Amino acid sequence: MSSVQTESHSPPLPHSLPTNTRKPRDRYTGQKLAIGLGIAAVVITALVGIQIGTSGATLVNVLQTFWAKITGTVPTDRTTLLMHNVVWELRLPRVLLAILGGAALAVAGTLFQGLLRNPLVSPYTLGIAPAAAFGASLAIVVFGATAGSAAVSLVIGALLFSFINTALVLSLASSRNLHATTLILVGIALSQLFGALTACIQYFAEDEVLAAIVRWTWGSVNNSAWYQVLALFALLALAFPYIRFRSSALNAIAFAGDDSAKSLGVAVSTVRLQTIAIAATLTAVTIAFTGIIGFVGLVAPHIARLVVGPNHRFLIAFSAIIGALLLVVADAVGRLVISPGVIPVGIIDALVGAPIFLYLILSRQKAIE
Repeated sequence: MSSVQTESHSPPLPHSLPTNTRKPRDRYTGQKLAIGLGIAAVVITALVGIQIGTSGATLVNVLQTFWAKITGTVPTDRTTLLMHNVVWELRLPRVLLAILGGAALAVAGTLFQGLLRNPLVSPYTLGIAPAAAFGASLAIVVFGATAGSAAVSLVIGALLFSFINTALVLSLASSRNLHATTLILVGIALSQLFGALTACIQYFAEDEVLAAIVRWTWGSVNNSAWYQVLALFALLALAFPYIRFRSSALNAIAFAGDDSAKSLGVAVSTVRLQTIAIAATLTAVTIAFTGIIGFVGLVAPHIARLVVGPNHRFLIAFSAIIGALLLVVADAVGRLVISPGVIPVGIIDALVGAPIFLYLILSRQKAIE
């Protein structure tokens, strides 16, 4: 009798352990893998982009330049020193500005599309790009800034009017509690206004000034400087933690709408105003450094959504990767097509981005309805 009781209270055998104690499989493995592969693709593309040019830089030259900067050594050979200067002062800032600028525009596009619940929205929908173009054009006329030199007056002019446009839109939205669709219409109206003002400047400008304005509106990463790279990097480094923190709120607004998001405890108005301000700042700073570059902020979120899905926790990061890849590849193509000449990255971006977006519209209609 006692032996039977003892056996009945004995611990279960190992093979009888419940299966739910096993570590569950991470359901986001695919998204994390895509982000990891995307980062690797950006690094590889950047290394290739640094080598493209007339100076004949190789991967060995690039690695030697990095090592020399890390160790603080200065090459004694004149040819090697010249190659290091080309890589460090010309190629690397150019490629890094393309990476950071593409990432910033793509993140801004993702935020606008999610907040306004419209997949056809881009960073330019609220009139930011036309406002920047007007500010830059005004700076070129008044202060004699040239489109190719990234003059301080040109950058300040583009930033100033971008922020004026954004402040006007946000003040209207907060004071009148405008619907997202109405915000888009306000942005279109402001785009037409600043476009008309820029056209007036171009109409009355002299030939040299007109050429400078037109060159800036093409969009380019030529004559990139380290201060531009550092400024964009700092801005993205400050913006990403907040955007990551607000990813759940962005999901609620994008998927459920304003009323349902409010019922879930989301401060919709606050989140929308703060996040639009961040997206507008990313766009304004990028445009001030590169000129008008279209389609990245429109196409990159769509491509990212097809790969990692609509969850903003992963969508924003992968959109940044896609935007960086698009701009780096566009710049590389622009340097190869008519070498030693260079086609501005904005032109290549539009030529490549338009067919991609048409394909997305025609083949993925459900994604944009």
